Amino acid sequence: MPLRDHFRPPVWKQASWEGLHGMWPATMVLQLTKVLPPEFSAEPRAHLGSYFEIDVCAYEEEEQVPVTSTTPQENGGVATATWAPPEPTLTLETELSEQYEYEVLVYDQDRGRILVAAVEIVSPANKDRPENRRAFVAKCAALLQQRVGVSIVDLVTTRQFNLYTDLLELISKKDPAFGPTPSHIYGATIRGRKVRQRPRLDIWAYPLVVGRPLPTLPIWLNEDLAVSLDLEQSYEETCRALRIR
Repeated sequence: MPLRDHFRPPVWKQASWEGLHGMWPATMVLQLTKVLPPEFSAEPRAHLGSYFEIDVCAYEEEEQVPVTSTTPQENGGVATATWAPPEPTLTLETELSEQYEYEVLVYDQDRGRILVAAVEIVSPANKDRPENRRAFVAKCAALLQQRVGVSIVDLVTTRQFNLYTDLLELISKKDPAFGPTPSHIYGATIRGRKVRQRPRLDIWAYPLVVGRPLPTLPIWLNEDLAVSLDLEQSYEETCRALRIR
């Protein structure tokens, strides 16, 4: 069955994209469990950020507690002295939003449950603001620096950004398969390794098209061992379970 557009009619009237994003990682785990060697395990994760705001004014109105320091007295006691720090050099009003995360994490149990691979399913919140896009790219870059294989799956048709190409731009690289106006839905696996002591990124990246099947991505467990993640199969199983036609 082909890829649907989960952010426009008629599909979004049948089921929410949150339902797909919430269930798809678990379906991926069921698929990976069948092919992972016994010493590896996979887990689904979903983190939706905070749905509440802190009342900053309430904190500002609270009585300020002075910072104290202690100095010894001659009689062996301790005298308390107050210290007033100077005014801040800069005060900014800002909102540090939490990242929405839908992902599958793969661990090597024989190496102390070390993280070896991560599948990141992009949500609209990951693409809606520059700071969110930078945070997502920074997270993927940090995982790659730790020698964790990263797969990115992006079905968000309503945000005209490509976080995979943004990740490459971070290291001043480009993918010829993604031109000046790259597809904003895609699937990609990136893994780091060393060849003759020089770092290298191996990439399997595929633009996605609504109405066509999804690709199979490699999930690298170490430099010499990979298993397959059939996105089409896990996607269709998820759609069937959610009755998305």
